[in-house]
Amino acid sequence: MDDYLNLFIEETSFYNRVVLGTFLPESWWGPLPHWFQGWLRNYIGGVLLYFISGFLWCFYIYRLKRNVYIPKDAIPSNRAMLLQIGVAMKAMPFYCALPSLSEYMIVNGWTKCFSRISDVGWLSYLIYMAVYLVIVEFGIYWMHRELHDIKPLYKYLHATHHIYNKQNTLSPFAGLAFHPLDGILQAVPHVVALFLLPVHFTTHIALLFIEAIWTANIHDCIHAKVWPVMGAGYHTIHHTTYRHNYGHYTIWMDWMFGTLRDPVEDEVKKM
Repeated sequence: MDDYLNLFIEETSFYNRVVLGTFLPESWWGPLPHWFQGWLRNYIGGVLLYFISGFLWCFYIYRLKRNVYIPKDAIPSNRAMLLQIGVAMKAMPFYCALPSLSEYMIVNGWTKCFSRISDVGWLSYLIYMAVYLVIVEFGIYWMHRELHDIKPLYKYLHATHHIYNKQNTLSPFAGLAFHPLDGILQAVPHVVALFLLPVHFTTHIALLFIEAIWTANIHDCIHAKVWPVMGAGYHTIHHTTYRHNYGHYTIWMDWMFGTLRDPVEDEVKKM
């Protein structure tokens, strides 16, 4: 068992060397506890991912494709985007604590994680992955919905994100502009799933960071119309009605629980 858990430590140590070794002298981070190295690695990676994806996304839709996807009067101001960046940066150190916590639990053998796909085989990996995503989808839907329905949670946590309630106040940078605890709560289903079924470690960590790219995508106000994906068209409705489209990657949970509102149908009604 110790040898098996050492695989996780070796893997996280490799990630630490790649990220921290690229940006900092080893004398700065080498003596730090392993868990703190992981947090620092996650923080650097999270910040880089947020800014690189956000700037590239905004440059493409607001400059290269100006007036193609977003009307000129619907483009958020630089001030609005800077405010979103400020909120996200204040929360980022706390966001990065969640993957650090999950890594700590994994390397100590508290979860059902496995290190190599060969440990279970590709078929089992794909089945576990599908069930994992269903658990995450279900958990995030209900966590998000309760952040609206439980008034103190909305007032003191989720309202921070919902000040962006019009098309010209939403941008890819709003994707992580949450109260720190709000952002953590909505990502908790990823960690809970680790205790319910076997999950591939690297896939779990990758999906936590893919969240940053996904949330940027669903706040750009561009409806890609890829069924059954819960894209920006659906999520923009959520920011304007507050009572629909709580789902994460797909529309299934909103469809099942009666909170789905279709942007295409909304456009037809307006016409």
